[in-house]
Amino acid sequence: MTDVKVIKTAAETTLANAFAEARARLPGDDAIAAQREAAFELFAKEGLPHRRIEEWKYTDLRALMREAKPLAGAPDAAARERAKTAGALLGDVETRRLVFVDGVFVAELSDLSGLERGLQIGSLAAALAEGDPTVLGHLGKLAPARDVAVALNTAFMGDGAVIRIGAGATIERPLHLLFVASQKPAATFARSLVVAAPGARAMIIEGYEGPAGSEYQVNSALEMVVGDRAHVDLVKIITEGADALHVSTLAAAVAANARFNAFTFTLGGAVIRNQMFLNFDGEDTVAGIRGATLLKDRQHADTTLFANHIAAGCQSREVFKAVLDDDAHGVFQGRIVVRRGAQKTDAKMMTRALLLSERAEADNKPELEIFADDVQCGHGATAGALDEELKFYLMARGIPAAEAEGLLIQAFLGEAIDGIEHAGLREALMERVAAWLKARG
Repeated sequence: MTDVKVIKTAAETTLANAFAEARARLPGDDAIAAQREAAFELFAKEGLPHRRIEEWKYTDLRALMREAKPLAGAPDAAARERAKTAGALLGDVETRRLVFVDGVFVAELSDLSGLERGLQIGSLAAALAEGDPTVLGHLGKLAPARDVAVALNTAFMGDGAVIRIGAGATIERPLHLLFVASQKPAATFARSLVVAAPGARAMIIEGYEGPAGSEYQVNSALEMVVGDRAHVDLVKIITEGADALHVSTLAAAVAANARFNAFTFTLGGAVIRNQMFLNFDGEDTVAGIRGATLLKDRQHADTTLFANHIAAGCQSREVFKAVLDDDAHGVFQGRIVVRRGAQKTDAKMMTRALLLSERAEADNKPELEIFADDVQCGHGATAGALDEELKFYLMARGIPAAEAEGLLIQAFLGEAIDGIEHAGLREALMERVAAWLKARG
């Protein structure tokens, strides 16, 4: 039998050369180096994800990522200076900022003073260099090793946030992890870890932004451990530059009697893939997983969710809304799995897409896999245009057509955004929705 030779794309070849050149200087001990090697071996074997892989059917990264950008270096003074004004979307929301420029932690732009009791903050690069046992004990344990996007992140991970919240500690101010891309058309691979001990409470905001006109690439991953009775809220805000490629992964393990809320707001970027792998490991957890996406021009955004109900008595609600204009393409793939021991599970998933253009496209694929017999589960998906009767109702009361459309779109997205517990953050995001609608005209 003749061996079939796999033809590498230009991007795959560039990534192989970059790893060969960078592997010796990436942080970490021999165990981390071995983890990197194993991850890159998977990528070398599988290549970039493509449409023949079911989970990537609608986002053919091999076709969309025609070239791989060089690894970003340390940010220069000009890039650091520009990053001072980043994060403006949050307005007056008071946060503790942790700033990363081109994937590198910048202490002078971050707020590390007066940390609350039980709060520890550091950088991944420093933790790997020091052999931090907590980081080494958790890193790579939650993110699915067989996912090629995760494997690439593991191979190249350089810096990111390491946040530890002690047992019973309440962190009043949201912790804002702000990842800023400079003007360079470069690639960054940030990896972060959040460990919330039993009874802890905190809100984490992940923000991604960068300049228009730069074809930079982001591959980020966040692993999160939510302990017993902890309450953690995670809000991810993606406002990348118009030409950016963004792939991000959340992998979370939620323990017993915990509350976990995750919200993703997607606005910027040329190609966006936001994937979540959630394990409900402990009994009687309550989770709200939501998202709002606004796309125009030829933007492509893919939300892929895997909610794994392992323990009994857990409740999860998944609500995702997308507004698509022009030639935009929105994708939602959601899969809820209820394991054999997860009796009394209550899980419901809904995704809705609002098409503002006849050329816009929405692909929605919610799924259920149930292996227990005492559960309440359901899912649904819709895609369609604005309700003309409701629009006419508003116009009949003297509201102009454009304003009537805007009110309906804001109400449509509000069902997802209203799930955010922080009032100031809800208002800031709704203001950004209004600005998007105003720019649309």
